[in-house]
Order: sequence, then C-alpha cells, then structure tokens
Amino acid sequence: MLTISAIPAFSDNYIWCLSNSDNHKALIVDPGQAAPVLKHLASQNLVLDTILITHHHPDHVGGVSELMKAFPDCEVTGPAESPFKGCTSQVQPGNEVQWENMTFQVLGVPGHTLDHIAYFSDSEVDGRPVLFCGDTLFVCGCGRLFEGKPEQMRHSLQTLRALPDRTAVYCAHEYTLANLKFARSWLPQDEGLRAFEERCIQRRDQGKPTVPSVLAEERQLNPFLRWDDPMVVDAARNYCAQNGLPADSENAIFAAIRHGKDNF
Repeated sequence: MLTISAIPAFSDNYIWCLSNSDNHKALIVDPGQAAPVLKHLASQNLVLDTILITHHHPDHVGGVSELMKAFPDCEVTGPAESPFKGCTSQVQPGNEVQWENMTFQVLGVPGHTLDHIAYFSDSEVDGRPVLFCGDTLFVCGCGRLFEGKPEQMRHSLQTLRALPDRTAVYCAHEYTLANLKFARSWLPQDEGLRAFEERCIQRRDQGKPTVPSVLAEERQLNPFLRWDDPMVVDAARNYCAQNGLPADSENAIFAAIRHGKDNF
C-alpha cells in the first residue's frame, strides 16, 4: 500500500515521502535537508530508491548528496538545464517518471524559477490523484517570481488548474495562514475564504499541516488561480488604479495580484 508522509524541515518546509509498505521502498520529493529524511526513513524501516527534484533552490536540494551517500543506489530525477547538477536522470516537460506502479507526468511550470517542474500522477494515493508542485502553487498562494515573469507563472498555474478536481496538491511550504491573510484582505466579503481560514487556523492550532489541499478548493479560493473570477478582477482593477498598474489583460490581472502579495 502506498502512503504519503510530510517530513518537516527548516522552519516551514515539507519534504514529501511516498512509501510502499509492502516492500519498504521510499521516494522523497525535494529534500532540502538530509537529517529529518534519514530519521523518518529509519523510523519507518524504509529504503530510499528515488528522489524527485522540482527546482534548484537549496531548500529543495540541499540534502541530496548526503542522502546519496547513505543510499548509493538511489536515483535522483530532476529538471534538465537546471543550475542543480546532482541528478542522475534529467527530465523535460512531457516526460514520464515511473515509480512502483505509479506513473508521473512531468509538467513544465516556470515562474518561481525557470527550471521548475511538477510531477502529477492520476494513480490515487489516499484516495486522490497526486501533484508534487514544489513552490509553484501553495495553499491559497503561489511562489514568488524569482526568475520568471507573471505571464509565465500564470500559464504554469493554468496548467495546474486544468488537472482533475480531486487532485491532492502537495506543495513544499506551510505558508497557508500568511497567504490567507493576504487573500482575505483583497476579498473580505468572500465567505468561502473566511470559513477556510478558520479551518486552517484550527489545524495549525492542533499542530497539523494544512497541506495537502485539494485542487477543486484551490480553484474556488486561491486568488492566484482566479485571475478570471469577476470578484478577483474587480479587486485587482481597484489595486491597479491605486498603484498605476495596467489591468487590461488576464496577465495584467495576475501580475497585479502577485504585486499585491509581494508588497503586502
């Protein structure tokens, strides 16, 4: 049976562990630190045979070399043409990655970084299709544009927005409450956001992650997936008018939302 576990790292990262209880094999996504991964693997009697990398930032790849020393037969798969050179297998958007009985589609999602990819499988784990999206899509948020442009990120999010409703979104950071604070400031009348914020506060008060989220809910709530929602468009146009920004296209609306969050 396959299960997915969150391994907390640094102050707010999640490293994801996909494991098979039948043969004790494990796949790790974006190991920024080795120590918490090694501790988790040992506690669950797991053998690491695959690492998936979404992008080159140190908090996603910093633990790779130490993990490969501990598990020398482990394969490391990540984006081609990336500043990170520690992969044993490089993939392009449109490729597939096989692990156990799961097939992951490799999706190109540049914006946060230019090499950013995501991994999607319609094979269900815990009853849902699986998306490992790194720092592209967060719960009610999206990644900062360190390398890409707003139109790139909107196109990347459009790719993710088109995935099945029931998809579980496994992002790499616990940014949810900060994202919701911004979203609620832009959309104070959105009752769905208010109710969702209450649920997330309760989970965090209980020491539980707010991740994964579900894509159908992200479409309804996340302002970064709602550049064509009249409520969000109105808020963005008001923001643009106050800040001298264009609001004449979907890309401009998305750019305004990102500008608003960056300056919140």
